[in-house]
Amino acid sequence: MTRRRYLMLALAILILGGTLRSLWLRADPPVGSPGIVWHDEGAWTHNARNGALFDVWVTDQWNPVFVAPVFTALEYGSFRVFGVGTWQARVVPVASGLAAIILLMAGLAAVSSRRAAVIGGLLLATNFSWVMWNRAALMESTMTAFIVAAWACYAMAARRPAWGFIAGVATMLAFFTKASAAFFVAAIAADAITTVALGQLPGLRARLGMAAPSREHERGAAWALAGLAAASLVIGVAFVVPHWADYQFYNWEMSVERKPSYDLQSLKDRASWLPIVQDFFTRMWLVALGATIAMLGVIARWREARPAERLLVLWVFVGLLELTIHDSGNWRRYVMFIPALIALAATLAGSGARWLPEGLATASWRSRVAGLPFVLFLGYLLFGSALRPAFSGRIGIGEYYPAVWTSAGLSIAAALLLLAFWTRSVSWFSARRVTAAAAGILAALSLAWNLGLYVRWASARTELNFAASVELGRRLQPGTLVQGKLANGLALENQIRPIFVGRGFGNYADRFDRDDVRYILTYDLPWEGYESQRGLITEILERYPNHQVIATFDVDETPDVDRAVLIDKHPRPARAAAPGPPRARD
Repeated sequence: MTRRRYLMLALAILILGGTLRSLWLRADPPVGSPGIVWHDEGAWTHNARNGALFDVWVTDQWNPVFVAPVFTALEYGSFRVFGVGTWQARVVPVASGLAAIILLMAGLAAVSSRRAAVIGGLLLATNFSWVMWNRAALMESTMTAFIVAAWACYAMAARRPAWGFIAGVATMLAFFTKASAAFFVAAIAADAITTVALGQLPGLRARLGMAAPSREHERGAAWALAGLAAASLVIGVAFVVPHWADYQFYNWEMSVERKPSYDLQSLKDRASWLPIVQDFFTRMWLVALGATIAMLGVIARWREARPAERLLVLWVFVGLLELTIHDSGNWRRYVMFIPALIALAATLAGSGARWLPEGLATASWRSRVAGLPFVLFLGYLLFGSALRPAFSGRIGIGEYYPAVWTSAGLSIAAALLLLAFWTRSVSWFSARRVTAAAAGILAALSLAWNLGLYVRWASARTELNFAASVELGRRLQPGTLVQGKLANGLALENQIRPIFVGRGFGNYADRFDRDDVRYILTYDLPWEGYESQRGLITEILERYPNHQVIATFDVDETPDVDRAVLIDKHPRPARAAAPGPPRARD
């Protein structure tokens, strides 16, 4: 592929991606999958909105700037330039999504080929889940874009090692966009340290049987470690240390300690849920299949694989480990895997390389057994996500077991068959390549599937949440205090002052004492207090037995009917009717 054709295709992909992300930017996100919680947008842009509207960052006890300072700064910049509003808040994820497309293509061109870059860019530009998360003013899109930037720069460091420094800086920007990027900090640091160690320690290379990295790879890894250290030092001194108490509370006590338990049974449950609890892998099953084959190929030649290839595999495995430890039940946790899976599938489809190394068919039994856990785990992901629709009617907390045991059994059976017929089966995989025609067909199938999902959403789209926020601004004066998390969610199109209430954080401690706050905003459908933990809003309302609903707003959050209610905690007593003129007696 010539450079001119590549650039023309890249521009066309970027225009297509920009169109899908920017059309109807005030529209409600799809309900259900891919798991976007729209009322979180106002909560996570709270400090940026404060700064833009009131020239003060902190107005209450809910301050996500200490969780996501980079995201907050970007949102503040958008609000200052374009004004405060729904589409203005969504400009940041739109820009980050487009940047991720460009960066993924740059990384794929460096580590594989221009054809792989075009395939990867097209898949990422049109992936329905990624497009929708690029339209939501939440942190996942921006965090993942910085991860893509870090990986792309790490790949380009093979040509110019100084790119490694930018990779390290981008990694830390991802972490300070959302701390969920900690897995990638560990992944890139582990690969960079390993690469430098292999270059400097011949004895270690001999013991591990690994080839010496090229001088460029070694220098790029060293620059990446320098970038990690420099960015950590600057952000630590400028932000973390001066705000340590708040930073520690939001990033540890709120984000870790209040999460699900970490006993062995809980870890085992979360690991088994990975392909089943959400439809993430099911929605992009063809891509997941290609990524699985590509990962097995990289693992099989791990000793000779390039650092950027290894980092893609670590991106997936270390990220899934983080989900197992922390939280695998929430759709938003999976967003960070979309570019990685697409990049892996694109390297398989666009490089023309063999699926597995030629010499793998004659590998020793020790090597075969060493690779067995990877085959079992990746097989479980594929079988579980493929079979999920068959169990979807029964999938709920505590009801995963049929799907888990069926998928695990199939994975074990496939692994045993592979071991029993190792030479023949591995030889077959080693002889396979993805031709240009096959790659085009697979890309076209993925394109048709994702554009079909987009058209279905667009044809039924609504703007209920935007309209509710506008109507709330008509009913309440600027500066009016409103209690409840949903007040944050409906604050982008007006100038109320929301008072966020979370369970054990935010404005929780004084929730019963805020007599100065006249109003509460919450759901009453699908049930009262739906946006918070059950009972949180009810507990507050019980302190005000005379509360009264004064307005209702149709909103869109679940597949069922949703409604928000504005409640007056201190309704004024009805005035007695004025006496009329005396009636004449008969």
